[in-house]
Order: sequence, then C-alpha cells, then structure tokens
Amino acid sequence: MSSLLDMSEFGEAADYLRKSDSELMKLHNIPFDSKKKAWIPDDKEAYIEVEIKDSSGGQVTVETKDKRTLTVKEDDIQQMNPPKFDMIEDMAMLTHLNEGSVLSNLRRRYANWMIYTYSGLFCVTVDPYKWLPVYTPIVVAAYRGKRRSEAPPHIYAIADNAYNDMVRNRENQSMLITGESGAGKTVNTKRVIQYFAIVAALGEGIGKKSQAPATKTGGTLEDQIIEANPAMEAFGNAKTLRNDNSSRFGKFIRIHFGPTGKLASSDIDIYLLEKSRVIFQQPGERSYHIYYQILSGKKPELQDMLLLSTNPYDYHFCSQGVTTVDNVDDGEELMGTDHAMDILGFSPEEKTGSYKIVGAVMHFGNMKFKQKQREEQAEADGTESADKAAYLTGISSADLIKGLLHPRVKVGNEYVTKGQNVEQVVFSVGALAKATYDRMFKWLVSRINRTLDTKLARQFFIGVLDIAGFEIFEYNSFEQLCINFTNEKLQQFFNHHMFVLEQEEYKKEGIEWVFIDFGLDLQACIDLIEKPMEILSILEEECMFPKASDMTFKAKLYDNHLGKSPNFQKPKVDKKRRYEPHFELVHYAGVVPYNIMGWLDKNKDPLNETVVGVFQKASNKLVASLYENYISSYTSGEHKTGVKEKRKKAASFQTVSQLHKENLNKLMTNLRSTQPHFVRCIIPNESKTPGAMDPFMVLHQLRCNGVLEGIRICRKGYPNRLLYAEFKQRYRILNPNAIPDDKFVDSRKATEKLLGSLDIDHTQYKFGHTKVFFKAGLLGQLEEMRDERLAKIITMLQARSRGRLMRIECHKIIARRDALLVIQWNIRAFNAVKNWSWMKLFFKIKP
Repeated sequence: MSSLLDMSEFGEAADYLRKSDSELMKLHNIPFDSKKKAWIPDDKEAYIEVEIKDSSGGQVTVETKDKRTLTVKEDDIQQMNPPKFDMIEDMAMLTHLNEGSVLSNLRRRYANWMIYTYSGLFCVTVDPYKWLPVYTPIVVAAYRGKRRSEAPPHIYAIADNAYNDMVRNRENQSMLITGESGAGKTVNTKRVIQYFAIVAALGEGIGKKSQAPATKTGGTLEDQIIEANPAMEAFGNAKTLRNDNSSRFGKFIRIHFGPTGKLASSDIDIYLLEKSRVIFQQPGERSYHIYYQILSGKKPELQDMLLLSTNPYDYHFCSQGVTTVDNVDDGEELMGTDHAMDILGFSPEEKTGSYKIVGAVMHFGNMKFKQKQREEQAEADGTESADKAAYLTGISSADLIKGLLHPRVKVGNEYVTKGQNVEQVVFSVGALAKATYDRMFKWLVSRINRTLDTKLARQFFIGVLDIAGFEIFEYNSFEQLCINFTNEKLQQFFNHHMFVLEQEEYKKEGIEWVFIDFGLDLQACIDLIEKPMEILSILEEECMFPKASDMTFKAKLYDNHLGKSPNFQKPKVDKKRRYEPHFELVHYAGVVPYNIMGWLDKNKDPLNETVVGVFQKASNKLVASLYENYISSYTSGEHKTGVKEKRKKAASFQTVSQLHKENLNKLMTNLRSTQPHFVRCIIPNESKTPGAMDPFMVLHQLRCNGVLEGIRICRKGYPNRLLYAEFKQRYRILNPNAIPDDKFVDSRKATEKLLGSLDIDHTQYKFGHTKVFFKAGLLGQLEEMRDERLAKIITMLQARSRGRLMRIECHKIIARRDALLVIQWNIRAFNAVKNWSWMKLFFKIKP
C-alpha cells in the first residue's frame, strides 16, 4: 500500500483511514530485534508481547512488559513483525503470519478507529459502535475509480472493485457481507448500496442528482434504491441483545446495470422474516421498529386513525421486552420511514393500508378470552380490541370473533363447526397476527420491486447479500436453526471458493501445486440439517402425523443421531439456564443449544381458515389482497376435488423448512453464477462499547471465519489470473517490440515473450493451459506500469499535438505579419503620391 497518496482528498475521514507519513517514519526508526521479540498466549489478553531471554530443551524463558519472567513451550512462541508493519492495511503483507500478529494488527487499527483491514483477497471490518465520518460524499468521490492498492481499506474500495470487475470482465458480481449478529452487516450493506447508486447513477457526477426523470411518482432511481433500505428496516429490523438495528430477515439485493455500466434497475429477494417476534420478544429486545415509530406520537393523525395510544405498554404484542433504544428517536425514524415510502412512490392508500395492518396486529394482541363454565369452549372477554382490529382490517367484528371461537373444519367431505378452548383461540390469534404481518412485509418488498423495475436495458448485475448473522442466544428456537443453517451454507461457500475451487483451478490449468487441506469443510453439519432422514427431514415427517408432538420429534432426533453424528450432542445439565435445551449442534461458529418447543407448529404454520376466509372478503383492499392466493379447504367450497386438483393442492402446500431450503438453494445457485467479493464483519465485544475489543471473542471469529487460512492461500497461491488473449491485449503496451508484428504469434507465446521482457520478479507468475496466474500484488504492479506507460504516451501525444497546433498558429501569425507589411508599404506609397498634380488630375477624371 502506497503512503504517497494525497490523503487530503478524503477530507476529515483521512485520520480514520490511514496513518500520516510522519507516524510511518517514526515506526521505521523504532529499534527492533526480530530474534528477541515474540508473542505468547495469555489468559487475559489472548496474546501478549514478550522479550526472549533464554532458550533450551524446548523451553523458552521470556520477560513480559510488566517485568514478569515466564517459562513457556517453544511451540507457544509466535514471531513478532517489525514495527514498520504496525497497523498494516493488508495482513497478507505481514512477514510473520500468526494469530498474535493478526490480532494485534486489528486491535491497533481499531484503537485508532481504522475499522477496515484487508486480509488477502477479502476485507475485515470491526464494528465501531459509533458514527465515523468515513461515508461522506467526499469519501465516495475519493474512492471512485481507484484500484484497491491505491487507497486505504474501505467497503467502498471493495464495492468499486466489484463494479470495475463487472465492467471489465462482463460478468455478474456478488458481495457477501457476513458475520455474527451485531457485527455491522446491515450498515455496510447500506453503504455498498449507497456507493453503487451514486457512482453508477444516470446523472453526470457524484453528488449530483440524475438528469433522468423519476421512475415513478417518488424520486430518481438512485434515490429510490437508497431509500428502499429505510423502508424495509422499519418493518423488518428490531433491537436484539447484541444489535440495536438487527435485520430479522435476509435479503439479496441485485443492482442491474446497462451496457455502458450505468444504473438500470434493482430488485430484492427476501428470506425468512422472523415472524415469532411479531407477538413475542425476549427480555432486553424489541419487536419491529415500525410499532414504536407509530406509537411515538410524532404524527398524531396516526394515533387517531389507528385507534392507538402513545404508550407501548398498552399493547401486549410489542411490550414483552424493552420499548426504547438508546440514542434512537422513534419519532424522527417514523418521519424517515414515511419519507422513504414517498420517494418509493407509495400512494397514500398504500401507506395507510400498511399502517392499519400494524395497528390491527397491536389490537389483536389485546384481545382477551375466557373459558365458559363447565364447558371446553372459550368466549370473548370483552370485544373492544376485536372491534378495533376488525375496523382497521375492514371486516366484521362479529365474523372475526365467531371465526376464532367456532371455526369451520373439514371432517371427511363435510364441514363442521368446532369449539375452541382459550389456549387454542390465543394460539389462533397469534398465528393470524404473524401471518398477516409476514404477508404485509412480503407485499411491501414486492411493491418496492415494482418501483425499482424500470424499462431501461439491463446487462449485468451486482448482488449484495445481507443475511441475519450467526446467532447463539440463551433461548434458540426454530428461527435460530434456519438462520444458523443459512450461515453454515454461506461459510461453506466461502471456504469452497477460497480453498477448494482455487486449488482445483491450479490443477486444471497444470500449475505445479501441492493440495493443502485447511480443515474447514462444513459439509457434515450441513448434511445433518438438510439431508434425508436428518433434522429438517425428520421435522417435516413429524408434521405429517396428526398425533406427533415436539417430544416425539425429539425422540426421533435422538434415535437417529445421538452417538451417531459427531455434530449432534445431548446438552449438559445446567441449573443456571432459564430455558431447557433439548439438543446441541456443533456449528462452525460454536456449539448452539436448541429448544424444540413449538417447532412442529412453527413449521406447519397453521392458520384459522375461517378467519382467513373473512380476511379474503375484507373491505380493506390491502388485507384482502394479502390472502387472495391462500389455498385452504375452506375456500375450495363444497365441490368434490378431482385427483389432479388434489395433487396440485398437495404440491402447493409447503412447510416453512421446505420453503426455506428451496429459497436457500436458489440463492446459492445465484451466488455460484457470480464472481464473489467477501467482507467479514467482526463484533468486538458483547456490551456494544465503542473502542473496546474482547480479544478472545475476536480471535474466535477469526478462526471460525477462515481469516488466517484466507491470508495463507492468498500468500501461497495465485489469486489473480487472466486469459492469454486478454493479457496480450491489455499489457502489450508495456513493450510492443517484444511481440513481432511481421509474423503470427499465438497468445500464450506472446504473453511469455512480453512477461520475459519486463523488469519484474519472474518467480511471481505461472503459465497455465489457458491463463497466466499471478501472485498477490504482481498484477497491481503491472497495472501501475501500464498507467505510467500510458501517461508517457499521452504526454508525448499531448506534446506533439500542442507542437502541431503551435506551428499552425505560428504560420497564421507570419501570414498576418506579411499582410500587414504589404498594407503598410501601400499606404506609405499612396501618401507619397497623393499630392502630385498628375495624381490630383487622375482623381478628378477617373470614372
């Protein structure tokens, strides 16, 4: 990384991106003895700096900074890098690559608020837990068009690299921003979207609005792409114990570009909204932000329209945890959500419809029921909340209560009315609230997609993935299994791409290479979850049996896997736990205890079909549209169903786990068709304290995420490669004479001749069957040489052009001077003869 870059163009962000030249010089002058300085493991700091005093018989005597003398095993000693590598921007450049050096580098950079660091081919970012001035339009402009080696590490540099790869290679790209819950994935996703929307906009420059007309009634396309995030966050993000703005759904945002690289359109796929949060929150957590935004009282007309107070504790569904977030003004956030929906072209009716559904869900949570005396039948304990919910959804309150208390169910070929006890009715209300909110959220995203779908020509896309991070809570349920399974698949994709496909390509191309097994294969855990007769398969099977329960599901899991699958474990008894775990899974990020209560119901996701039928006829058009495609025995009427129709209906019904697996497989297929760029987000501490780093927590994430192995493969392997024809075309300019013009030379021979003629390290590249492979950094060096060559050619061309123009101008000046002399001579001659008598006579008689 060059320190010669003029950091003034980054404005106030410069201090948060790179050390000054004076600081670098100081580091170079610090005395250092590589034979004495080292790292050793420590119980408090993970690794500490020591000075080696003596070594004998496999034992090493060392002295710590606080003058303690320790004796450690020789194998525990890790070499320290010289001071000039302190806070280095790419850890692949470290002389000694080990855990102590990598952890120290991240800690030192984080202490100086430099949160982005390259680790070979990918970027590591540590959540600062506070706002930093590194995302301003000035910073966007500074990163635009720069190669990775030309600017400090930043999410913008990764985004710009992806964009340039798409334009240059004519290939779809993807950016996978992954990490544990609370590590900053959503923030970085928003920054990437912001960057693409600005640099590839239809307008003429950064910071300027597009000159193209708005795509819909809202704003310009780049504005709408940026504002899609606040709208989705309001309805799909919530406060958790580890993250005040946690995405409770996954999203894959595709930004489409036209043939010239200009912004064309965008679309969003979403995955598995955490529906249970709609009706239940753990202590210290909140439901979705939109509840508290509406209840803030910032827009009093909403309270009147939705029949709500401003006190969240008046509503059971959104007050089981906490109701506020530190340093967040829910009122201002509401105005931001409302503005985003306006920019996205939502009509007043659409906005009102979505707010009414949120209000109805809150009133659903306040509906009360009691058991009739001496009967297994529930009855309404007051109808005020039911009346309000019915009013907002556009249905009859009487039909709602009747459908909940006496639903029609199919028995054989007939429909009968079935009584419900209080527990069944409460469950039914919760299921309807969750389903309605979930369907409304899917409608919201599809409505955003309609706005972002322009008629402009599209050719390639860059996909940005933001999936809920790996979660290990005190209480881990079905949602956590789905989230962790998704992260397991993504980590396997990373491992496979970085360590397996990379090495297979070397073999395929005939590069001399000894295969390295980094021990990061996660297939055993993935198979345990998704393969036939494994966890999700057994869950789906149990959902088919009417008498199955959570305990029969647990028994089948134990019969099939306990003692047979190393990744499946029985939890140890721990009296401190508030929730009893039923089994544990060994994931890549740690051992997670799962509680299986309610899994069958969550997977089947059953609804009261009588009330669904009422919703389908609602006067609230949005509510009716949410359920118009719902397939149920109730809506099929009394007609006899044919065999084909039965099969169609059976095929159309999918459990939550089946749908999630299907969507996840589509996502993985999408990702495999792109060139991926990885960003690994690191959570520095559990307490969300700015600037504090828990070394053991960070080290655990570095090990799980394959950061060290990624650096090693980058250093040992050949991360950059080009087809021979592409290399010849792009770099022939470096030495045109190396390739003769008077006879045919194939692309490989031309590449060999060209590289052989250049002043570079010839051990840093290898020739494959179809491509030339480069060690990390060499292709960047060739790019710099190409830029210098182009600069010389352009300078020479400019000089010759200026010379030609000046000569033309000089000839014009000489011609003007000669003409002036002729004119002057004629005027003088005329003045000399005009008073002659004969000349006067001539003037008088001339015609």
